[in-house]
Amino acid sequence: MRFRPRSVALAALLFASPAGVALAQTPAAARPAQPPLPADASYTVRPTAGAARAALLAADDGAWGRAEVLAWGAAPYETRLRALWAPEGLYLRWDADDPAPWATMTQRDDHLWDEEVVEIFLDPAWAGKDYWELEISPTNVVCDVRMVAPHPTVTSDLTWNHEGLETAVRHEKNTDGTPKRWIATAFAPWAGFRSLPLPEKVALPPAAGEAWGFNAFRIERPNGPAKPKEGAVNRAWSPTGAASFHVPAAFRKFIFAAK
Repeated sequence: MRFRPRSVALAALLFASPAGVALAQTPAAARPAQPPLPADASYTVRPTAGAARAALLAADDGAWGRAEVLAWGAAPYETRLRALWAPEGLYLRWDADDPAPWATMTQRDDHLWDEEVVEIFLDPAWAGKDYWELEISPTNVVCDVRMVAPHPTVTSDLTWNHEGLETAVRHEKNTDGTPKRWIATAFAPWAGFRSLPLPEKVALPPAAGEAWGFNAFRIERPNGPAKPKEGAVNRAWSPTGAASFHVPAAFRKFIFAAK
């Protein structure tokens, strides 16, 4: 479904714990040291093989069966990313394990990174600037960004929107009714990437074998909206070695496969 704002009250009832701006980042001291991934680390994006858009956005496991699973983070906050491509666009899915997801922000391009969120950066031109960022909250609020400049002069264009973007979120529960995980999905038409300042050599859709730069992230804030900064868990699939997620040197290959 398309992005639909929800009220703060509804978000709090459903997801609160039972008990162009500079993007703020968590200080390095709050992140445990993690070794960098090997330079040849990559993720393979396979074709959808005709899976229906509705099934993919609904996180139907059968529709996503062809996708490679990329996992990072430790229990109880492990995150898994999947991606598939089709002639019309790119499909993304995050499975975010979470015993108490929460959100209060309701408007597109709110500063979702200050709450709980899943994220991905894609750099089609490997330029290290003007790359694509997508964030989705547990209540299906979206922040889509043209990242003008990375760390240390992080600058973003929040007025930019990915034309035709569709997202959805659903929640899974344990047998006792407590939250288990939330699953976010997205469909990003290829045409929407063209409104980034990409060189003409960047093919849309990408040709089989082409690779974009990318990294994927999760921000978890276990102490809820009362104390969102305390105990925050910030995890990058490819550790950046800095107090910011916006480090293009940590990007790895997002490879589009023929089959």
